[in-house]
Order: sequence, then C-alpha cells, then structure tokens
Amino acid sequence: MQAHQRLRPVVCGACVLALVLSPAAPIGSAAGPTIPKTVETSGLELITPQAQQAINRGLEYLANSQQDDGSLGSSNYRRHVAVTALGGMAFLSAGNTPNRGKYGQNVERAVQFILNNTDRNGLITNPEHRQLNPMYGHGFATLFLAEVYGMTHRPDIRDKLKLAVNLIVNTQNREGGWRYFPVRREADVSVTVCQIMALRAARNAGIYVPKTTVEQCIKYVKQCQNPDGGFSYQLLTGPQSIWPRSAAGLVALYSAGIYEGREIDRGLKYLVDHLPRGEFFRNEAFYFYGHYYAVQAMWHAGGIYWRQWFPAIRDELLNRQSQNGSWQDQAICSEYGTAMACIVLQMPNNYLPIFQR
Repeated sequence: MQAHQRLRPVVCGACVLALVLSPAAPIGSAAGPTIPKTVETSGLELITPQAQQAINRGLEYLANSQQDDGSLGSSNYRRHVAVTALGGMAFLSAGNTPNRGKYGQNVERAVQFILNNTDRNGLITNPEHRQLNPMYGHGFATLFLAEVYGMTHRPDIRDKLKLAVNLIVNTQNREGGWRYFPVRREADVSVTVCQIMALRAARNAGIYVPKTTVEQCIKYVKQCQNPDGGFSYQLLTGPQSIWPRSAAGLVALYSAGIYEGREIDRGLKYLVDHLPRGEFFRNEAFYFYGHYYAVQAMWHAGGIYWRQWFPAIRDELLNRQSQNGSWQDQAICSEYGTAMACIVLQMPNNYLPIFQR
C-alpha cells in the first residue's frame, strides 16, 4: 500500500494540468477494457458551476443538520456513527480539516462524536445502535478517523484508531472477510469492503496492519466474484450479481492493492453495463451505497471509464437534489444521502488520501 499523502491545498485553475489521452475504445466495446493510467479531464472541468452550487448547498444542509454532540442522522439513524463519519468525509472532500476551513468546526465536532463512541475494546458504535449491524458503522467511522489522523497526527485520534484497527484485524473470519458483528463466524462482501477500506486508510496513515489480513481479504473477495464479473453476497449464496455490491467488491480489491488483472477487468466490464441513465437508477435499491463505490472504482480505473461515468452520475445527482439542498434516501436518512452525494460529486477534487490514485 502506498504511503499516506497529506491533504492537498486548493489550487487555482491555472495550476491544474489536463492531460490528453489517445483515443480509446468506448466502454463495454468488443475491444475489451482499456485502462489508461492518466486523468484526461481536470477536476475543475468536471465539477461544473452547477455541480459546485449543488455541493455547496449539500454541505450547508449537513452543517445545519449536525447535532450539538457532533452527530449526524435522523429517524432510525439518529446519532449514527456511519452517517456522522460520512458527513465528516463530505466536509473533508471540500478541503476542510478539523478547525480549519469553512466547515472545520463541523469536522472537529464529528471527530469528537466518533472518539466519544469508541469502546475500550475498539468498537465504534453509539450504544443505541450496538445491536444493529455495528460493523458497518465501525468500518466507516474507522475510515474517517484514519483520514483525519493522516492529516493531523493527533495522539487522541491515534490511540482510538489503533484500537479500532485491532478490532477489525482480530475479527476477520477464516474465509478472510467480516460480517455484521465483531465475531469471526461469517463474512459478506458488503461489510468486508467497509473494513478493508478502513485498514487501507489506517495503513496509509502509518498504523500497522498485518500483511496476512490483507492477503486473506483479497482471497475472499476474489472467490466471491461471479463469471459475469459481478460479486455474490457471500461464498455460499450462489452466483447472483447486483451492481451496488459488485461496485463494492471491486473497490475492496482496489483498497487491498489490486489494481490490474482479470478480476479488475471483469469487474469493470460488469459495472459499465450499469452506466447511470435515468429512471432505472432513480428507482434502484441501495442507490447511494452503489454510487459511492462505483465512482471510486471508475476513479481508480481512470481513462474512458472515468470520463464517461462521472458526468453521468454528476448530472443524475444534480437532478435528484431537493430544494433544501439535501438528497433523500428513504431507507436510511437524508443526511446519509446528502453525505454520499457530496462525496461522489467531489471525487475530482482528489483531496481525500483514500481516494487518491
């Protein structure tokens, strides 16, 4: 895994270099996958004025929705560590850090909420959500702490982050994955990607992660890939592929340091058959979850994959934004949908180390 990079300062348009690529075959063409290693379109070109306005409104909605204790979330996800962590990452993606930037105080308050909800055994969860699949929240919260620690090297964050990482390492099951609760019994791809992303971010920031943990995760995720390039939920659930989970499976491989190979090519080919195109995606279950991972996969792939995917999801999200600046997610909450949308739209900023190529 690559060494951690500090948050980059915002640069002026004149400092952005747009690299020109040679022509490539269209996505999904018979010519097969083409994965150029350079970015042919700058972030400032991809984040249009309309997109930036949508991001600004979304971040303002999150800031106004944050509770006094630093948490985010509503309804059944009130004061949820995952929603809070994702909101914090949305602020980080705009160039804010703890107590620095327009939303610096919001970032710091989110950090404090996560730290205050880290148990002595390392599990990050609010007590009221402890029995509701806590490893999802733990993974997102650990990822957020790792990103902030890499930017600040604060001892208070390091101590809790090490506990959280150790819990992940110690609860990996014999197949190589993780499940809803911090025990070694079962595994599924969806929870596994949360944990391997957290471990990647922590290792980038200088926290020790055993090589064997990563290797076992790679083996598990590869075994879950189906012949069509998508991913099954678990090893024993059969070959059913759906695009949100398949995007997550592909990102799990990227996070584990696998950037090329048959599994990557097949996964990308599966995903590009689900390019955002209107009503189908508006009605799709796990909409924000899927696009959070899909945009990461296409960002890592680069080239024509990225050039075709990002404008499509950017325009899709602009059409979905509510008048109050939020993005609605009926299954979870609007704070979750808004955080996810802001992270997706700000991917070209390339500020978060976990997303950097």
